[in-house]
Amino acid sequence: MELDDKLAVVTGGGGGIGSAMARRFAAEGARLVVVADVDGDSARAVAEGIGSQAIAVAADLSTEAGNVEVIRTAEEHGPIDLLCLNAGIAVGGGVEAPDEDWYRIWDINVMAHVWAVRAALPAMLARGEGYLLHTASAAGLLTNIGAGPYSVTKHAAVALAEWLAITHGDQGIKVSCLCPQGVRTKMLFPDGDDGSDVGADTVRSQGVIEPDDVAAAVVEALADERFLVLPHPEVQDYWAHKVNDYDRWLGGMRKLQARTQGG
Repeated sequence: MELDDKLAVVTGGGGGIGSAMARRFAAEGARLVVVADVDGDSARAVAEGIGSQAIAVAADLSTEAGNVEVIRTAEEHGPIDLLCLNAGIAVGGGVEAPDEDWYRIWDINVMAHVWAVRAALPAMLARGEGYLLHTASAAGLLTNIGAGPYSVTKHAAVALAEWLAITHGDQGIKVSCLCPQGVRTKMLFPDGDDGSDVGADTVRSQGVIEPDDVAAAVVEALADERFLVLPHPEVQDYWAHKVNDYDRWLGGMRKLQARTQGG
């Protein structure tokens, strides 16, 4: 997919990877970039920074109504060529995490993808074309130590993207799945972070890239229409080790966990 003269929607576009992709899509010649975020001020700041090629939509993406609002607003400006499902949050801990945390991260990291695609897919199928870009994580192919809810929901996001590619790939729908490792965003470097988050610290120790680097990798993958977008090439090797010898990989992850926890 070439982005010239295309209409792109970016959820979670108010900062981090989302804002970098929105800016890069505009630089690649997109006719319009719809920047959607629960933080309306941030979305407007990104859109205003881009200029006439962008508009902002403030919407609660943890609800179906919020996702439908984004899709319908975008469709007022023409058919959606690229739907970039990028909104996401991180929750640490494991099964002991409160139910409300599990429900919230599930709604944003998984159901927001379901709701947005549900709203946008019929029009794409009717015209026989459309591109879905799902932001997941390397944690969706591997596992993020210390962050059970995040790992589970990112695995689910990868699975949904796979299912859509299989189910609708012969109907003109293209699908890519973005699985970065450490990226310099507020998710990995939150304000006031004291470095005590084992999961975040493990990711940071493996190397951090900039959001603009991720956006560049996305544009390259869209041009090639590749399913997996891996801004950190080493993730491909880690993933291969995992599938080639699952038990050995699990053992290695336990050792890494012990080291990061000072065991």
